[in-house]
Amino acid sequence: MHRDAVGAYISSVAGGETVRAFVPAPLPPNPPLDLGGTRQTLLERATLALGRLDSISLLLPDPRLFLYAYVRREAVLSSQIEGTQSSLSDLLLFELDEVPGVPFDDVVEVSNYIAALEHGMARLRESFPLCNRLLREMHAKLMARGRGSEKAPGEFRRSQNWIGGTRPGNAQFVPPPPQQVEPCMAALESFIHGEADTAPVLLKAALAHVQFETIHPFLDGNGRLGRLLIALLLHQGGLLAQPLLYLSLYFKQHRAVYYELLDRVR
Repeated sequence: MHRDAVGAYISSVAGGETVRAFVPAPLPPNPPLDLGGTRQTLLERATLALGRLDSISLLLPDPRLFLYAYVRREAVLSSQIEGTQSSLSDLLLFELDEVPGVPFDDVVEVSNYIAALEHGMARLRESFPLCNRLLREMHAKLMARGRGSEKAPGEFRRSQNWIGGTRPGNAQFVPPPPQQVEPCMAALESFIHGEADTAPVLLKAALAHVQFETIHPFLDGNGRLGRLLIALLLHQGGLLAQPLLYLSLYFKQHRAVYYELLDRVR
């Protein structure tokens, strides 16, 4: 895909330095993605696998018991990607009001992740749309306590951020300037709600995840919320009745490849 098809670089200022910030083009991609041949086969196989996963949840006597442990395992793994050292046993001790074996902020971050997911799923079950308002609500839960609680929870950023490097000038990637965040997120919201778009749900979830991570709309917590977005999109799209698919373990095991693939489209 050509660079002008996925977005453009513009000048921005961060930390007193002028940098090249990337502004992604609105979704869906133009020209449309080629889903023929091998890509179509892989997409069909993945969709069938999701169908089998969803049917398994219907066979469980009480899916809530399974989800209780599974969601917590995902929360631990997703937070570990961001550098926390909390384990599942630490989280369970924390929920029992006992002292975990890691710093308080680490286990609080994991607990916040669960609160954000539960809030998002509850809202969707109330027929509330998956929109920017809901993402901000979830972000407020995600960053309510612990590290990052001072970084405008629930609010889109109003300053330039960057990814990697020791300063903006040597950053690996610079997301859109702050004045572009609202328009970019409005376009993403339109794509998520777009009834005219006929993209398969699984593909739509992947595109939305990449777009969200590229925009990086918050000062902190973008990685965790972006991974939560996948689960919510698959639920909203009718592929999974319960939030049973989480990719944090895969992303953690293949982190370098994941970031390399993100960089290919920005």
